[in-house]
Amino acid sequence: MTGAVLLVLAVAVILLRLYRLTEIPPGIFYDEGVHGVNALRVLRGEHAVFYPELGNGLEALIAYTVALATSLWGRTVLAIRLPTALASAGAVLATFWLGRSLFGEDESGRAAPWRGLLVGGVGAALLAFSLGYTVIGRTVFRGNLLPLLLCLSLAFLWEGWKPRAGRGGTWWQIVLAGVCLGLVPYTYIASRFVPVLLLFFGLSYLLPYHSGTWQRVRANLPHICLFLGTTALVAAPILLYFVLHPDHFFLRSRHLWVLDQDRSLGEPLKAVLHNVWVHLQVFGFRGDPHWRHNFGSQPLLNPVEAIFFWFGVGMALWGWQRPGNRLLLLWLGVMLLPAMLARDDLVPHFLRMIGAAPAIYLLIGVGVWEAWRLLRERSPAFQRQAISIAIGTLICSTVLVQGILTYRTYFHDWAEIPELYELYESELGEAASVLNKQMAAEETVYLLPYRVNGHPSFEYLYEGAAPAHIIHAKGPDLAPRIEAILGALQDPAVKVLDWKNDSFWTGDGDENIVALLSKYGRYVDSDEFTNFRIHTYADLALDRPWTFYEALEPLAVRYDGGIVLLGVALGQGGEQLSAQEQLHLDRSRTLWLGLRWQTRPGLETDFAVSLRLHGEDGTLAYQNDAVLGNSDFARTSLWSEEETVDTLFHLDLQEELPPGEYELRLIVYDTETLTPTVETDVWEPEKVIARLRLTELQ
Repeated sequence: MTGAVLLVLAVAVILLRLYRLTEIPPGIFYDEGVHGVNALRVLRGEHAVFYPELGNGLEALIAYTVALATSLWGRTVLAIRLPTALASAGAVLATFWLGRSLFGEDESGRAAPWRGLLVGGVGAALLAFSLGYTVIGRTVFRGNLLPLLLCLSLAFLWEGWKPRAGRGGTWWQIVLAGVCLGLVPYTYIASRFVPVLLLFFGLSYLLPYHSGTWQRVRANLPHICLFLGTTALVAAPILLYFVLHPDHFFLRSRHLWVLDQDRSLGEPLKAVLHNVWVHLQVFGFRGDPHWRHNFGSQPLLNPVEAIFFWFGVGMALWGWQRPGNRLLLLWLGVMLLPAMLARDDLVPHFLRMIGAAPAIYLLIGVGVWEAWRLLRERSPAFQRQAISIAIGTLICSTVLVQGILTYRTYFHDWAEIPELYELYESELGEAASVLNKQMAAEETVYLLPYRVNGHPSFEYLYEGAAPAHIIHAKGPDLAPRIEAILGALQDPAVKVLDWKNDSFWTGDGDENIVALLSKYGRYVDSDEFTNFRIHTYADLALDRPWTFYEALEPLAVRYDGGIVLLGVALGQGGEQLSAQEQLHLDRSRTLWLGLRWQTRPGLETDFAVSLRLHGEDGTLAYQNDAVLGNSDFARTSLWSEEETVDTLFHLDLQEELPPGEYELRLIVYDTETLTPTVETDVWEPEKVIARLRLTELQ
């Protein structure tokens, strides 16, 4: 029977964790790409136990697993996704083993194979068929490593420690338990709660205290020392790292701590109670709204699972004296804390709960077993076999239906979400694939306009010979940054990607790079691809500074919110126009706009701008809103005293706009309250920046 259960579980994890892994999800988003970049560092010999540079600090085990896969399959989607997908699949099998070990014997030590098989089998199967943990398991989250190693450690510990046929535990199993536990701190930030779990579970053996308690402890002291010693030896490098770098220990958690005054809005107790309540609701009532963790905010447990979960929790509390029940209850309570003590914009958060996942589903198994047992005990003896068969059939059918629903929901509903392509930043993977196949000449450089400067996913996947740079093309320092990139080459040719943004958003700004290259170089040709074009420019002038505008037209617009507009520059392509004269736009209804700002000291407001085009009758014809940020993308509340900040905007006026005269107006407003700030002495929020005349497109 055990073999049949393992076969079912193996088929389930192959289908739900590994099937079409390189296709779904359709790309590698930023946080996944970070692990690929760290894996490349490992392959270059840059070894570490913790990487503080990216992702607010990352434990290193995932980097080493991805490095191993990359050495086998190259810098591919398969190599970066397979390690965590296998870990998620392995966690299912480890959960079955642990459940079978915890409940495979009764309180007197007699074998109870059916109980262990049912609790472990139901728990592991429902974990395999969980929609939320299917989505998470197929994504490159380092959290996927935590439940696997924690389950293996507890299973080895349980098997090695419990007495068998009058003899003590097996030392090698205890050593393996220590090795697995020692690797846990290298997985995910939630692993820092595991010592609390083991401490509470160990202390529970001292209750109730009596004269034989310390005798039991002394008898098991060699095994305790072996387990803790092995754990400490394996975990020593990362523990030493945090001793030497204590600030890195809280690198991520300090931004999420629910008791932080800003996070809790000055009401820490209310914030904690809200978080606790929201995360308890996942068991049948509420789901994670993140698309990378779930589909359609579905609860973690469906109604049937939730009923057996809460029944299992109740029965485990009733029989708390049994070590298996105590372990699951403590495991559930302690490993839910990482989610409950972190305050985010979107809650609940399945990923932060992942350390509790095996306990959650094993408690469902406990609930199913206890319900079966109670029903059998209250049935006539002659009906028990028939009832057992009927209930077994019902359980198998229910689990199978759940598996079918999860398969259909994931591969046919979740996989077809329109936003999924953009959510996983698939365009960068496609760009890397295309550029890897290009035969670029020497002194060629690729420029990829995007919504950030640099991107780890592209860095991991791109293997071309020509240098390639991801550039935030709407940044105010775009011109000098491109000049600096090209200045390292003798006679460069530039190939710039021009995204077709009808299906996804890349941050726009392609036109800004094209405008600069048209101003300082010569257009050669273009190549067409599915989601982008590649424009080539040559004969670039690098003997003078690059800038969008030669000079700013001075202004002195002081707003009562504490921000000042100091200057404006307007242009089209490589040509700067005067804001004092009416602008004529015909063939190419595009316009770039440079604005220079300064804020008063101590400003606490983050401002955004709204650029609006109004027709002759005053009606709104076009609008472009953006948050103000400096070259480091810091918002206005973080600008330093006396700092002047240039911002750059691109206005792509629709072809549908009828010919006629328009006014380009500027509104500055608070990003939190959306309240406009007004010009002092004028007390109006709108400022006319320029007047335009649009003619027929030719």
